[in-house]
Amino acid sequence: MQAVEILERLVGFPSVVGTPNGEIVGWIRHYLQSHGIVATEIAGPEGDRSNLFVTIGPRETPGYILSGHMDVVPAAEGGWSSDPFRLRAETGRLYGRGTTDMKGFLAVVLAAVPALAAARLRRPIHLAFSYDEEAGCRGVPHMIARLPELCARPLGVIIGEPSGMRAIRAHKGKAAARLTVRGRSGHSSRPDQGLNAIHAITEILACASAEAERLTQGPFDPVFEPPYSSLQVGTLKGGQAVNIIPDSCEAEFEARAISGIDPATLLAPLRAMADALPQRGFQSEWRELSAYPALSLAADAPLAHLLSELTGTEPLAAVSYGTEAGLFQRAGMDAIICGPGDIARAHRPDEFILASELLACQAMIEALARHCIA
Repeated sequence: MQAVEILERLVGFPSVVGTPNGEIVGWIRHYLQSHGIVATEIAGPEGDRSNLFVTIGPRETPGYILSGHMDVVPAAEGGWSSDPFRLRAETGRLYGRGTTDMKGFLAVVLAAVPALAAARLRRPIHLAFSYDEEAGCRGVPHMIARLPELCARPLGVIIGEPSGMRAIRAHKGKAAARLTVRGRSGHSSRPDQGLNAIHAITEILACASAEAERLTQGPFDPVFEPPYSSLQVGTLKGGQAVNIIPDSCEAEFEARAISGIDPATLLAPLRAMADALPQRGFQSEWRELSAYPALSLAADAPLAHLLSELTGTEPLAAVSYGTEAGLFQRAGMDAIICGPGDIARAHRPDEFILASELLACQAMIEALARHCIA
């Protein structure tokens, strides 16, 4: 099957983040089996979704991982010109949810399987397909934990997120959390008899604003835009009516950290304030929504040099969006981003990838195969 045909199949699976992914996993496994390749299915604790790991070549020899996620963001927003889960081709563009982020990469990788299986690879090429990346990289840690028993330590991991087929060496880390505060309702004329949850959470919002301003003063890393870590309040919900004391309020916070800083530490002052609320009669619940570390691959790393050779261009220093690459690096593996498509087209109506971008990705994988044969 050609990459476009495979992409049509993959887009047809509405593998939205946070939902069961058995259908897309089953199709990929069957496709691999038809080419004599056995995939290891690594179930997550949710019980209804799985990662897939594949080795082509000698598993006892260090090789390279091609990594991507099977989930996509929802497509319920308006503005789509056609069914988002049905591939539409038009003047070199292939439209559909996930075409760029990142089923296009998966399709090219799967299309290369017959040739990789027929090649006499001296170094293996592994495929690592994860779930729920769009919810903060929730699936891939379960696969990374299993890698020591599945393969020799890889020489490098190529994350196929959309990068215009130019390798990227770094991105920020991220942590997100939801705080729920519960007080006591009552009539607004008797505030002495209630506990206003919005008032309580307002103090934490003020702290978040102050911390966000403080981070603009550094430390700095000039490869990023902006060159400092950041923090924001992303959502705020609470109250029923103006004359009712609000008994609950919820806020979501997000921090993005430059290399060398644990993003969770940026949220620590907010959590400390939340943990102190029960002393004043409130209930508080702090729930981590997502967390992944920054990626920082040295410019002179062998993997960076390899991607320069495979793509014919020098890697970019950094991007603003995050990926699973930092998790692989934290586990002791060099990682880099390189995949087809443009991140600016992701998470929006009429998402598309160019057929020419799929061909460029195919050329990179063919070059990697030659490298693993030499």
